[in-house]
Amino acid sequence: QVQLVESGGGLVQPGGSLRLSCAASGNIFRVNVMGWYRQPPGKQRELVADISSGGRTNWADSVKGRFTIARDNAKNMVYLEMNSLKPEDTAVYYCNAITWKSEVYWGQGTQVTVSS
Repeated sequence: QVQLVESGGGLVQPGGSLRLSCAASGNIFRVNVMGWYRQPPGKQRELVADISSGGRTNWADSVKGRFTIARDNAKNMVYLEMNSLKPEDTAVYYCNAITWKSEVYWGQGTQVTVSS
């Protein structure tokens, strides 16, 4: 089992920044990919960005150039730095981990609201 706990969400004005953090615990040695997904109101959950244990990243086109993902394997953490936030970035953001056996784990989610 892998446990994921997100933090750092909140309310921010358009153009502002937020940093999300995700702490992983449990069978960390089994984790390959870690990342962030989001679920806007009334929509399906979608990939924001992920990063493999080797540092390879995948990105949603809508956040390229505005968001940065970083992973600290020593601390079992993954971060999402979000800049130039837009109202359409409003969503519940979920931390995600995928093991080498393709097991998928989710955090409880953290709300990000971009509004003036």
